[in-house]
Amino acid sequence: TSPVLSPCHCYFFSFSLSVSWKRILCIIFLPPILPGFAPRVKDQEDLISADAQLQLAQYSMFNWSYLTPLKLMDRSVGLQTESRVGSKPYFTLGGHKFLIFGGSIHYFRVPKEYWRDRLLKLKACGFNTLTTYVPWNLHEPQRGKFDFSGNLDLEAFVLMAAEIGLWVVLRPGPYICSEIDLGGLPSWLLQDPEMILRTTYKGFVEAVNKYFDHLISRIVPLQYCKRGPIIAVQVENEYGSFAEDKDYMPYIQKALLERGIVELLMTSDDAKHVLQGCIEGVLATINMNTFQMDDFKELSQVQRNKPIMVMEFWVGWFDTWGSEHMVKDAEDVEDTVSKFITSEISFNVYMFHGGTNFGFMNGATYFGKHKGVVTNYDAVLTEAGDYTEKYFKLRKLFGSLVAMHLPPLPKLSPKAEYPAVKPSLYLPLWDVLQYLNKPVISHAPVNMESLPINNGNGQSYGFVLYETSICSGGSLHANVQDTAQVFLNEKNIGLLGDDIKKLNIPEIKECQLLRILVENQGRVNFSWKIQDQRKGLTGPVTIDNIPLNGFIIYSLEMTMSFFERLRSASWRPVPKSYSGPAFYLGTLKAGSSPKDTFLRLLNWNYGFVFINGRNLGRYSIIGPQETLYLPGTWLHPKDNEIILFEKRKSGSYIQTIDEPKL
Repeated sequence: TSPVLSPCHCYFFSFSLSVSWKRILCIIFLPPILPGFAPRVKDQEDLISADAQLQLAQYSMFNWSYLTPLKLMDRSVGLQTESRVGSKPYFTLGGHKFLIFGGSIHYFRVPKEYWRDRLLKLKACGFNTLTTYVPWNLHEPQRGKFDFSGNLDLEAFVLMAAEIGLWVVLRPGPYICSEIDLGGLPSWLLQDPEMILRTTYKGFVEAVNKYFDHLISRIVPLQYCKRGPIIAVQVENEYGSFAEDKDYMPYIQKALLERGIVELLMTSDDAKHVLQGCIEGVLATINMNTFQMDDFKELSQVQRNKPIMVMEFWVGWFDTWGSEHMVKDAEDVEDTVSKFITSEISFNVYMFHGGTNFGFMNGATYFGKHKGVVTNYDAVLTEAGDYTEKYFKLRKLFGSLVAMHLPPLPKLSPKAEYPAVKPSLYLPLWDVLQYLNKPVISHAPVNMESLPINNGNGQSYGFVLYETSICSGGSLHANVQDTAQVFLNEKNIGLLGDDIKKLNIPEIKECQLLRILVENQGRVNFSWKIQDQRKGLTGPVTIDNIPLNGFIIYSLEMTMSFFERLRSASWRPVPKSYSGPAFYLGTLKAGSSPKDTFLRLLNWNYGFVFINGRNLGRYSIIGPQETLYLPGTWLHPKDNEIILFEKRKSGSYIQTIDEPKL
């Protein structure tokens, strides 16, 4: 038990043999310390299961202390793969044997003020690598107009990771899935009626080239060879599940190389689609839910003499509105990670910290029915950056394997409950139209993406209101994506959706205003369905098969500038009850030192919450999620403007609590 034994180090293990012998005590003599390794004796209480301990013994000496971005000075040799007789293939970094212990955090889902806290917690858990996607739709919201500021400052996030001691595996797309709207592709691509996403279709390639010209020039200086932390770059994402164009992946590979990417390239696919997604000269990695040897069979056909990398080990999952809350068992996570390590498999935990789908950025699924993704994501760290059982189990496991002491745990951010807010003023949607930008006048309906607004880039998110006059009732038919409320003047007469195409309009005595309010609930982010994600009214509107024309179309993007204009509106006192879409205004009093909190809207139905003009995301009575995360850094001392856009019926109070209800 002496911490220093020379020339050998002595470890005691109790383990079971597969033969009929009873348990035996085994003394294992390990050779003197090797480069990149150092002895570490743990207390008995820190030991994991005896059966696993023997296999883990060889890794319990791993020393990463000098394999960090700030300490590794010689950058002549980056992340490479090696294969030697008598050993499994492995990664090397700077010439030293290296296992990737990665964790995913998406900078665009975390307030910039909290980046350091989340990265420190990644490091303190025992991880050595950060992985992150890069969302094209957020970085280029309009053609040629790029945004890498504030919460989208990719370079600042990557450099912060390096400062904290983390390497980076970057996943720049252009398609990223990521449970984000259209898999991270900008919606203005859909203006081209012939567009075929994720192929070598001319219009798509031209757009990718212009985006990569800008993006990759920012990434190149952050590479390992340039003394940055990026050790690997992923080529596209899960293309094997799509696989519509054999020339597409080689094109993306070439696009990265020609623009100066020199670090190790990787692909990423689920176990069943590795063969369809891999390309020559690029390391294939796989994604999985749990450790099963059968999942590696296709990978072994692609590359036999390369180390295995699990690019996504799913330690949690996302929820969709109207479905059950998904939580993965912490012991299953620990067991799978242990098996990765004993099998010398590098891995990335997806997600280490899921962050929040703020605003309208959420994606959607489609398995016979469109379902939007909620704001929260089950992960190792909670949405608010709090520790979970998964975190502590992984930290204990990693702590038993590495030679150096793990950093101390960062303190948790304090949470608060504030006085309940009862909105005192409201504006029906119909009163708000005058504060919107000039409406579009069109003979026929125009889908959201094709509206001639935003410098010709159309509308990406939010709502669209279509108005036209009708003078008779009958059977109304319309193709709606994703859901719509239908009104005669201000009276709600029914709903339309992707599965409800028809609605009976009662007979009317005089001409009235037909209003169709359409909501984009998030574009599908996975599968071939991404080709069919134009929102709003996507075809003619008819009554008894007669097309309607003469539309006035209002865009409701609900941007910060829109809420600034609303401050000059003539708000009305809130009535006892109001049915229909409306905005509700109240004041959240946060005291002198605002802290994180969670909004709970028990008596409200469906809508969005805006704090000081920032969109926190969607709430819905159908669940499963019952609260919305409100970062304290977005609150002002004392008074804060809170506005609800409620689609259906007014509620009463807006509560705050100090823990989420998911």
